[in-house]
Amino acid sequence: MQSSIWNELQGVGLKQTWYDADGIRTRVIEAGSGYPLFLLHGTGGHAEAYSRNIAAHAEHFRVIAYDMVGHGYTDAPDIDYDEQANVDHLRDLMDAMGIESAHLSGESLGGSVAAWFALQYPERVGKLVLNTGLPLSPNTQQGIDQMEDFLARSRKATGTPTRETLAMRMKWLFLEETSLTEELLETRFRIYSQPGRAAAIRKLTERAIGGLIDPANQESWYRPDRLRELKCPTLLLWTHHNPGQPVELARQAAADIPDARVGVLDNSSHWPQWEEPEAFNKAQIEFLLG
Repeated sequence: MQSSIWNELQGVGLKQTWYDADGIRTRVIEAGSGYPLFLLHGTGGHAEAYSRNIAAHAEHFRVIAYDMVGHGYTDAPDIDYDEQANVDHLRDLMDAMGIESAHLSGESLGGSVAAWFALQYPERVGKLVLNTGLPLSPNTQQGIDQMEDFLARSRKATGTPTRETLAMRMKWLFLEETSLTEELLETRFRIYSQPGRAAAIRKLTERAIGGLIDPANQESWYRPDRLRELKCPTLLLWTHHNPGQPVELARQAAADIPDARVGVLDNSSHWPQWEEPEAFNKAQIEFLLG
């Protein structure tokens, strides 16, 4: 029997609310108390990506899982969805919540955004977790091919958002296709079915994933030398099966970050926080409390 999102969150004192982040109505799921921990999802995702992690982390932190700009149930303004737009949105959300500093944990696109935020606002970041995502382009042809495959699936899902096209897109995230539950698929379908939402996600996906494999972006966003400027303790939490950015790339990045370590999980692909939550929670919590 598959566990539901509600079962994962039963017994947790949480709230779903919206904040005005400099004019962008932003959906947030909050739980726990203590030092803040922001959880940043990936391209085309939403806060439910962390349904299996909120309870464990809320025992130690004020957990804040939010829908990034253009995603989920957060506003989708007509903007250029580059890294800076995401960084600005996180800054404005922290300001709206009255939070001066926090730990950041980002998955995929969320990892790149968290890293860039830490570079621009080092005084506002405690510790940083890059979960299967960092601001580096794929370093192999296989990685580029995998990203192009994801982009093609995303174009179909946003061009015709049906449960079938969304399922094909989401299966790219998992080591085991059975990890995609009917409930998670239905959640994604309802989000993409909002008026204008699929078009916004298509635009931001072209920017995020297309930009990742576009050599023109190497001088701006995807530069290994910038990683040497990260000031905070950093965990690169990876998997042996991560598509696009293999664990070897994570290890290369860790060598450039002054205070970094790499953790590698075995039984997941691009969504370790969902596919093997116990191992993910243990590794991340130990790092953040250490």
